[in-house]
Amino acid sequence: MFNPQLTPEGHLKHLLTIEGLPPAILFQILDRATEFEAVAHQEVKKVPHLQGKSVFNLFFEASTRTRTTFEIAAKRLSADVINLNVNASSQSKGETLLDTVDNLSAMQADMFVVRHAESGAAHLIASHVGPDIHVINAGDGRHAHPTQALLDVYTIRHFKKRFENLRVAIVGDVLHSRVARSQIHALTTLKVPEVRVIGPKTLIPRNVERLGVRVYHDMVQGLKGVDVVIMLRLQNERMNGALLPSRDEYFKYYGLTPTKLAHAQPDAIVMHPGPMNRGVEIHSDVADGVQSVILKQVTFGIAVRMAVMSILAAPTPHSAA
Repeated sequence: MFNPQLTPEGHLKHLLTIEGLPPAILFQILDRATEFEAVAHQEVKKVPHLQGKSVFNLFFEASTRTRTTFEIAAKRLSADVINLNVNASSQSKGETLLDTVDNLSAMQADMFVVRHAESGAAHLIASHVGPDIHVINAGDGRHAHPTQALLDVYTIRHFKKRFENLRVAIVGDVLHSRVARSQIHALTTLKVPEVRVIGPKTLIPRNVERLGVRVYHDMVQGLKGVDVVIMLRLQNERMNGALLPSRDEYFKYYGLTPTKLAHAQPDAIVMHPGPMNRGVEIHSDVADGVQSVILKQVTFGIAVRMAVMSILAAPTPHSAA
């Protein structure tokens, strides 16, 4: 089946979603990110892989971690980085998304990093740009957030070494989470044998079992024996109507506390894609505890995004050194 993310030879052309990507592509990104991890420890934190290339960050939604780590990643690859101020751009004056892209393409853009509130925006741009321009989806609506999922599985491999023997639980607002969807696709593609989703019935998508996950509505039962716990925030901005009685009630049943975490494996790691709401989905004692790898996720995100951009710009494998 034709995949718009891949060239006819099977190389990565755009990164729009994890869904449909072969395991070899995911492992290529993870292995390349391992090479780029060393760049952060160099005196001069730069490599020339994107020298002379222009990377445009098109963020039509607010972001801190994603936008900043993409910018750092591009600059460490020696790219010229242009951050589009959407609020002051022609979009606010009525220009269409594709007209904006056309104008930026005329400025010799080589890569677009796109975050947009509408699902499919990155796909639309990728289908519109010229053959030498690459598009990375930095989050589109409720659809996908592929680089977040990649940095999450990178973090899991860093601490757990292998995927084949793991139980992973994704807890919280799965219904509105583009991150959760991408995580599920990444974990199942990498052959994690058991992926669980935990949350109230109102926040779990119908028929999510079709994606290869097990559903739990009781958090204690869902956390039993797991090796990785991924917490999600409540995405109130995407909710229509009252799906929960109160935040206090939610925290009582689905907030990750030391007592609930004790039902997981003793060496289980705790993750969170951010932004994190303490006292809503996670207790501070867990967020700041010894099992938390939340800040390491942020650090690894730079190397993973460097890997994605370097592979897109030069599909032929090469060393990061």
